Amino acid sequence: MAPPKKSKKAKRESKKCKSMSVVPIEPRATESDWWDSFWQKNTQIPGSAVPTDEAEGFKHFFRVSKQTFDYICSLVRQDLVSRPPSGLINIEGRLLSVEKQVAIALRRLASGESQVSVGAAFGVGQSTVSQVTWRFIEALEERAKHHLRWPDSNRMEEIKSKFETLYGLPNCCGAIDATHIIMTLPAVQTSDDWCDQESNYSMFLQGVVDDEMRFLDIVTGWPGGMTVSRLLKCTGFYRNCEAGDRLNGNIRILSEGVKIREYIVGGTNYPLLPWLITPCDHYDISSSMSGFKKNHDSARLLAVRAFSQLKGTWRILSKVMWRPDKRKLPSIILVCCLLHNIIIDSKDKLQPDVALSSHHDPGYGEQCCKQVDPSGEAMRENLAKHFQQSKEKDSSN
Repeated sequence: MAPPKKSKKAKRESKKCKSMSVVPIEPRATESDWWDSFWQKNTQIPGSAVPTDEAEGFKHFFRVSKQTFDYICSLVRQDLVSRPPSGLINIEGRLLSVEKQVAIALRRLASGESQVSVGAAFGVGQSTVSQVTWRFIEALEERAKHHLRWPDSNRMEEIKSKFETLYGLPNCCGAIDATHIIMTLPAVQTSDDWCDQESNYSMFLQGVVDDEMRFLDIVTGWPGGMTVSRLLKCTGFYRNCEAGDRLNGNIRILSEGVKIREYIVGGTNYPLLPWLITPCDHYDISSSMSGFKKNHDSARLLAVRAFSQLKGTWRILSKVMWRPDKRKLPSIILVCCLLHNIIIDSKDKLQPDVALSSHHDPGYGEQCCKQVDPSGEAMRENLAKHFQQSKEKDSSN
């Protein structure tokens, strides 16, 4: 006798139960061994330069201390657990914990290795690395905004005090520079706009940093084929400064009675403006301007070093990106800048060999901008005279 047929309702209930039990639910504690497994698997490679100390080894792989790692997890946890993690499983079929997801994403950004290589290190597939990394980027971009913002007046006074103490630059608020993020593009997406002066396809990243090399303002997404001076003028930062809505704090009155407004320092690839002081590139400069130029150079090198540290820490930015989505690339760049600031805010110490040993834009010569604003030139002359007088006063004491 044939078994009795199930009713349509029973079939639907049975099908529903099966679909609900496809993804196994794993207690969070069972994923706590992800680091032990990763450590054992990735430190037994012959010739590996991984530190023997586990704490330093953790920073070697993920660039941050365990404490800072836990803080980053706390920022993105709600987003990573609130969205259905379909497909986010390891080779044993277990769900990935938030900690392991963050570790995968940080390793991908820190090493710049392929998604296949990163996946092999964690026992997950390439598609999982891709999905996990993008989910992390979306979450941190939203949750860590407070780590990259223009300083309030009190913090700005601290920054200006440091620049004057260290470099003799009164009322200086930061240093500016720009770097190229190199990429390959499909033939259908190539254009002269994205092809830069070194015949690479690239995207610009510009940043203003403080005395601790913390990013205060960044802009990215613009094609690398434009000049740095044109890039500046396309930014909201430029428009705000020109409109008097930024770098508009207290005016400093020097002992000579000269008024000095707030400003930042930049290289010769930027225009000389009342709020952006660039070095004098004449060969026959005065002795006062020569001394000022040396200190100016030291101050603006903070931005150069910040980019070398950024691209050395998050090596995905220093390697050639293979056909990235140009709409998503700015988010990747921004998150790397946020992580850079989180490391500084957390007072983490990077390992000495992390920063790039060479310039952050190797092979790119500095394109000299000839634009000179008379008010900016007067500002530079007054700063140079003040620097020389301060130097003479110190030598006479």
